[in-house]
Amino acid sequence: MAERHVIIGWAEGLHARPASIFCRAAAASGIPVTVRKKEGGDPVNAASMLGVLALGAEGGDEIVLATGEDADAAEAESALDRLATLVSEGLDELPEAV
Repeated sequence: MAERHVIIGWAEGLHARPASIFCRAAAASGIPVTVRKKEGGDPVNAASMLGVLALGAEGGDEIVLATGEDADAAEAESALDRLATLVSEGLDELPEAV
């Protein structure tokens, strides 16, 4: 299982437009990814808009991105690196490579 702790770089947090960008990027990664707030809360599917919105994650909050143990290690690490960059830098699209 791979995991990344990330500070949300979007000022508005994972709400509306940033949540949509994040969910599309998570789905496009091809790896099942979960996300949760560091301070408690259950993990949700990172590709689920409703799940991500329900987190109530604000700008500056720390979230945890994780993959399952059945994911290919190299692919999981790469996917999490790209998602972490997207979130921490508050980008408008998933970076091609990190």
